[in-house]
This record gives sequence, structure tokens and C-alpha cells, in this order.
Amino acid sequence: MTALSIQPLPAVGAEVRGAQLAQGLDEAAFGRVRDAFAEHGLLFFRDQTLAETDHIAFAERFGKINVNRFFAAHPDHPQIALVAKEPEQKQNIGGGWHTDHSYDEEPALGSMLVARELPPEGGDTWFAGMYAAYDALSDELKETVEGLRAVHSAHHIFGTRADVYRGDARDRIGNASAADDLHDVTHPVVIRHPLSGRRALYVNPGFTIGIAGWEPEPAKELLGKLYRVATDARHVTRFRWEPGSVAFWDNRATWHWAQNDYHGHRRVMHRITIEGCALGA
Repeated sequence: MTALSIQPLPAVGAEVRGAQLAQGLDEAAFGRVRDAFAEHGLLFFRDQTLAETDHIAFAERFGKINVNRFFAAHPDHPQIALVAKEPEQKQNIGGGWHTDHSYDEEPALGSMLVARELPPEGGDTWFAGMYAAYDALSDELKETVEGLRAVHSAHHIFGTRADVYRGDARDRIGNASAADDLHDVTHPVVIRHPLSGRRALYVNPGFTIGIAGWEPEPAKELLGKLYRVATDARHVTRFRWEPGSVAFWDNRATWHWAQNDYHGHRRVMHRITIEGCALGA
């Protein structure tokens, strides 16, 4: 039986110790990990030795893998998206607060990132907790957002007019026509999380472009208020990557931001994203 220790972190997330994911988790240990994921929305594992097939196998225990439409794929394992930056490149992938796949009708459950090659320093990922963000809203803001739906889009990030195609990330992101063909979607501004049942703020600066039924300026003002609460330092965990590190985050309960502070060095991460479900208020 796997002896696990799950240590909650002060802001958001928990560190799971005592698990070697490549060896597989027995049902009891996996149940504890699954429950911790639902509770904390973000799990970290250290000192792992995951082969690509181990990464895929662990992800598949949580659900069907979403094969990424926009990122470069691993040459041997298309389930794995490559999140890479070469020494000569200036733009990184994932710079700025966002949550993956909010532009889909059924947003992804979560993403599992494995460190493969790291710079000597820098390249941390910041995570913000959306359970805490909702809880921290004033009563007035909670009343304002009750029943509202936000508009989410991929066009400005992955479409043919996106800034990425005018920068040095264009060789790592492609399939712009698929983004152009996507319809903008709406989701509740506040969701009832499908795993935990808790209320979470579900808007993000990366993909949320407005509030359904609102004029642009009032929507921008409201979203700005929500973002300021969400990014309060009390809700943010800054994860320092090490060889063998794995992060598994819930896209419905967290935001993340990959820091771009390691110019001149290579950083390669392997990401698997897991299919989710429609979100309700």
C-alpha cells in the first residue's frame, strides 16, 4: 500500500509526498490523490521519474486525454503537447494569467505538466486559487455577479490575427484556422465546481472577453474588479520547478502564469490536458 502524505500549501494547492507515479498508485492511494485534487484544485509531486508512457497512464486515470489543437505535439506521443522555449526565443507560452480551454463548450478538467528540461534559474509557474477568489469577493460583488455569464474566446490568442503569429512563438503554436472556426462560448461567472461542489470564480484575463448582455466598458470594469481580487497575493502560490517535478492543476479552480525570466536558456515541459464537462452555476 502506498504511504502518502498530502501537505496543503498556504495559498492554493497541496504537495503530495511518498508517491512514485511511474510505479502506479494502488486504488486507495489514487482515491486520496483524486480527493485532494478535488479539494485543493492543484497538486505538486516532486522527484518523479516519469517516462512519457507513465505520464499518459497517470493522466488517463482521471479521464479522456484532450489532444491539443494548437501546441506542437510530441513526435512519438501526440497526447503530449510540447511547451518549449529555446535560448534564442523571447516569447514563452502561457505568459500572463489564464486558465486552459475556457474557450471550449466543455472546458478541460485539468492539465498535468512534467518538467523535462529546466533553466538554471527562473521559469517558475504562479497559480491563483479561484475558490479563495470567490470567497474573498465583497457581498456587493457577489450579488453583482450572481447569474451572470462571461464570454470566452480563443480567436485573439490562437487565431490568424493573434499576436503570437507575429512573434517568435509561431513555430510552437499552429492550426490558427481551427481557432478561427471556434464559436465564442459563455460560462457562468461563478460556477458550482463539478468535483468539489464549491463555488469558484470562472473568468480569466487570457480568454474572457466580456460579459454576456453587457456593454464593453462596464464589462471591462467589472472583470477588472474580479481580477484584482483573484490575483491578491494571499491567493497565489509560486511553484519553483526542479528536475522530476510534476504539477496537476484543475482548470475550473485555478489560474496559472508561466514566468518568462530565463532568456538565453532552454526550458521544455510536457503537458497533458484531460477532458472536462459543461459547467453550471
